[in-house]
Amino acid sequence: MNIKTINPYTNKEIKTYTLHSNKQVNRIIEDVHNSYFKWRATSFDLRKSLLLDLSNQLENNSKQYAEIITNEMGKPISESISEVKKCALVCEYYAKNAKHFLSPNYIKTENANSYVKYDPLGVIFAIMPWNFPFWQVFRFVAPALISGNVCLLKHASNVSQCSIAIDLLINELSPIKNIFKNLLIHSDSVKSIIHDNRIAAVTLTGSEAAGASVAQNAGKSLKKCVLELGGSDPFIVFNDADIKKCAKFAINGRFFNSGQSCIAAKRFIVHKDVYRDFINEIKDHFKSLKMGDPLSLKTNIGPLAKIEFAIELDYLVQDSIKNGAKLIFGGKTNNCFYEPTLLIDVKSDMLVFTNETFGPVMCICQAESNIHAIELANKSDFGLSSSLWTSDIEYAEKISSDIECGAVFINKISHSDPRLPFGGIKKSGYGRELSKEGMMEFLNRKTIVVG
Repeated sequence: MNIKTINPYTNKEIKTYTLHSNKQVNRIIEDVHNSYFKWRATSFDLRKSLLLDLSNQLENNSKQYAEIITNEMGKPISESISEVKKCALVCEYYAKNAKHFLSPNYIKTENANSYVKYDPLGVIFAIMPWNFPFWQVFRFVAPALISGNVCLLKHASNVSQCSIAIDLLINELSPIKNIFKNLLIHSDSVKSIIHDNRIAAVTLTGSEAAGASVAQNAGKSLKKCVLELGGSDPFIVFNDADIKKCAKFAINGRFFNSGQSCIAAKRFIVHKDVYRDFINEIKDHFKSLKMGDPLSLKTNIGPLAKIEFAIELDYLVQDSIKNGAKLIFGGKTNNCFYEPTLLIDVKSDMLVFTNETFGPVMCICQAESNIHAIELANKSDFGLSSSLWTSDIEYAEKISSDIECGAVFINKISHSDPRLPFGGIKKSGYGRELSKEGMMEFLNRKTIVVG
C-alpha cells in the first residue's frame, strides 16, 4: 500500500511512499529495541554532544527544513523557519540542563543512604500530528534521548517527508544507529505496536478520539502514556485591560499557523464594558492579514493542511451564523484556504464555542462580569491553556486558580516553552511535556536504600 503527500497550496502530489510491511515494522522495532541497550550505557556527555550537534544542524539548515514543512502542510515559511529554530532551542536546552535534572535526589532517612535515581524506560513510541511536524517530534525526542531512552515515531501521513528528514538527521549524527526510527504506517497499525512487549511507553499528540484509543490500548498493556490532545483555549479580557495591546496579541494568538494549533486562543471572552472597543481594534488588525503563497515571506495566512479541514471548519462557522453569530469578515472557502473569519456575539451553545475550531476563525462573546468571564472560560470540555488580560496582576494571579486548564498566561498569549511544563486537563489530555516535569514522564524514578 502507498501514501501520498500533497502540497495543499498547489494541490499537487509531492511524493508517493510505500508503507512499511509488517515484516519491516517488526525489524525496525527490533533494531530500535536493540539499540536501547547500547544507548542507555553511553555517557551523559556523549548524549549531550548529540543534542548539541542536532541543535547546530537544525539552526544552520532551518530554511531547508522549513521548506519541507511549508510544502507538506502549508505553514507560512517564516513560521516554519521559527519552528525549526525552536527545535534547535529545545535540543540545546536539554543538553545544558538534563544533567541537573537527572542528578539523584538524596533523602535523609534513618538508613545509611537513601535516594531516588532516574533510569530510562526503553523504547518510547510517539504518534505525532501534522500541524507542527518538526516541533512536536523534537520536544519529545530531546528529553527522551538525553535520558537514555530511544524513540519510535508514527507521524501523520501527510508529513512523511518531514518524518523521513528527521530520521535521516538523527541517524546521520548519532554514534549509535537506530536510536530513532520512523515508521511509514497507517493508524490501524498503532494498536499492535502499543501492545508489543518491546515498547515501554507511548506519547501522543492528536485528537480526542485518537487519545482515547491510545489510552485504552496503553491501559490494557499497563504502559505509561502521555496525551496532549485538543484545546479550545479562552482569551479572557477583563474591563481594566489594555485593549490596544491585547487586541494586537489576540490576532497573533489566534492566527499563528493559520489557526491550526491546539494551544491557539480560540474563544475570545470579553467584558461587556470593553466589548465594542475590543471588536473595533480587532477589525483594524484584520486588514493586515495576508492570505496567499506560504513560501512568500509576506504571507501570514496559508492554506489549511487538507481541503476536508476547510470544509469541516466552514460547517462550524455556518451553523453558528444560522444560530445568531454575526459574521464581520471571511466565512468563505477556496480549496484548502479558509478566509480569516471574525464572528461576534457568539453564545456558549454555538458550535464555534463548544468545538475546537482548528483554523483561522476568531469568535468573540460577551461576558457580564469578570466572574462570568471565568465561568464561560470553564464552559468547555477542553482544558489546555488560557490567556488572561487585566491591569490587576495580583487579582489575575489569585483568580487563575479558578480557570480549569494546564496553564494561565497573564497579559501574554499562550505558547510552549522548553523551560516550562506543557499539558492540559479534562479532554485536553494528561501528563506533561517539556521542562524537568516532561522529562520525568518517561523515567523510572527508582528508590535506592542502603542499610
